[in-house]
Amino acid sequence: MRALPDPAELAEAVRAGDRAVLARAITLVESTRPEHQAVARRLVQILLPHTGGSIRIGITGVPGAGKSTTIDTFGANLTAAGHRVAVLAVDPSSSRTGGSILGDKTRMARLVNDANAYVRPSPSSGTLGGVAAKTRETMLLCEAAGFDVILVETVGVGQSETAVADMTDLFLVLMLPGAGDELQGIKKGILELADIIAVNKADGDGALRAKAAAAEYRAALHIMAPKSRVWSPPVLMISGLANQGLDALWEQIGAFRAKTEASGDFAAKRRAQGVKWMWTMLHERLAERLKRDPVLKARLPALEADVASGRLAPMVAVEEIAAVLGI
Repeated sequence: MRALPDPAELAEAVRAGDRAVLARAITLVESTRPEHQAVARRLVQILLPHTGGSIRIGITGVPGAGKSTTIDTFGANLTAAGHRVAVLAVDPSSSRTGGSILGDKTRMARLVNDANAYVRPSPSSGTLGGVAAKTRETMLLCEAAGFDVILVETVGVGQSETAVADMTDLFLVLMLPGAGDELQGIKKGILELADIIAVNKADGDGALRAKAAAAEYRAALHIMAPKSRVWSPPVLMISGLANQGLDALWEQIGAFRAKTEASGDFAAKRRAQGVKWMWTMLHERLAERLKRDPVLKARLPALEADVASGRLAPMVAVEEIAAVLGI
């Protein structure tokens, strides 16, 4: 049997910026094997004092918004300016598709080949919570390795936006030109999560439509209750393909950080996220126990059938399950 890696040695190599060791450390975090999880927990705890130094940016966008191209260009701008950039993904569909981020990597040619960037697919997992938990731990490892900008991309749809907003400092929403009717189809929830809205593809023939779309989004934000006492989400026009407006985007990100740090909101949000993270992981652990307990595995089909047929009240079934688990 192959010996387990020493977490202290792993931590030292991760902090030294060894990319191969960082990849192995992330693989440990992603593993579902109990012995790997034990090493991963110790590793993250050792590295914890060396995390938190990055700006964590969540990025989502409507289909066709050009996320991968924008991230590639934006990230390359940042590495050229001396930053170290890690791109992570939250993909709740990866257990079914194998992970569409692998396709995205081919559209991030500059960052994939950049010594100061790191692009990592999200792990396959049966639940969004599981994927999000792995991505959070991966984010900490990247911070300990010296990456000072973490871009967390939502690859899937639906609840993935909320999951990413819950683990990042700032949430960037990419939109398309030509709002009008399209605006009606945009979930209000995404606008409520946004700290910055960027209308992409605002170059060439798209410039006029982007300007109109930006006005629509500003009007929509104006009638919504602000989520921050110190920050009003700006609406920018950018082009990831033409590398336009991305410097202004970075300036707005800096302004957001400065204002929220000065007000105390930045640190308060991270503290709240840490506690929420703990509960999410606990729920995952309990769900895993439910699936693996041999007594429950044998009993659950009958319980489900009894509840479905109306012979057993759900609360009575839950009580029996809880008794098996000793809770």
